[in-house]
Amino acid sequence: MTNTKTSKKTNEHYSKEKEFFIKDIKEFYIEKKEEIKNRLLEFKQLNKEDLFYELCFCTLTPQSNAVKCDASIKELKKNDFMNKNIDPKSFLKTIRFYNNKTHYLLESKSNWINILKIIQSKNTNAFEKRDRLVSNVKGIGMKEASHFLRNTGTEGLAILDRHILKNMVKAKVIQKLPATISIKKYLELESDLKKFSKKIDIPFDNLDLVLWGLNTGFIFK
Repeated sequence: MTNTKTSKKTNEHYSKEKEFFIKDIKEFYIEKKEEIKNRLLEFKQLNKEDLFYELCFCTLTPQSNAVKCDASIKELKKNDFMNKNIDPKSFLKTIRFYNNKTHYLLESKSNWINILKIIQSKNTNAFEKRDRLVSNVKGIGMKEASHFLRNTGTEGLAILDRHILKNMVKAKVIQKLPATISIKKYLELESDLKKFSKKIDIPFDNLDLVLWGLNTGFIFK
């Protein structure tokens, strides 16, 4: 009997936590709705040079602070990394694993024409583009490919970084943080997040920015 009562109290506690957190999500969305709308519109208006630097940005983000990554990219852009023969390493010293990421940026630069064909293809959908990026671009996994495509105007993909996953746990979309995320697991989590998006009536592409913003207090990218 005691265990039953304890279990009931625990379930009630979790239910209230979930209820309060979903309320926070909805309130943050209402507050930031116009800003989110404008940011998603900006993503659709990037030129070819901007597309290149967005790929560089998304390549830097794994296990690194996104704001610091953005600052490094701004310096690379200022120094015209896309068109000049410069070593990006000196611009990445605040980024974790900068040696590996330097190689990834140089690889992407040399392969940029082919990468551009992937993202501009009119014969492939968002999921096919993501698969091709993961298969053909070094340093780019499911999360980074999704992030890059979202930041360049593609819709319908989840960016499952640590901020999003932690908030999925808080919202009880998932029970715990996954230890590892295979491609199959990524697709399952993406599907779970889409169901949650419909349940709370927040557009899927908006929800990513909301869940990230809840942790940071601002809308970024």
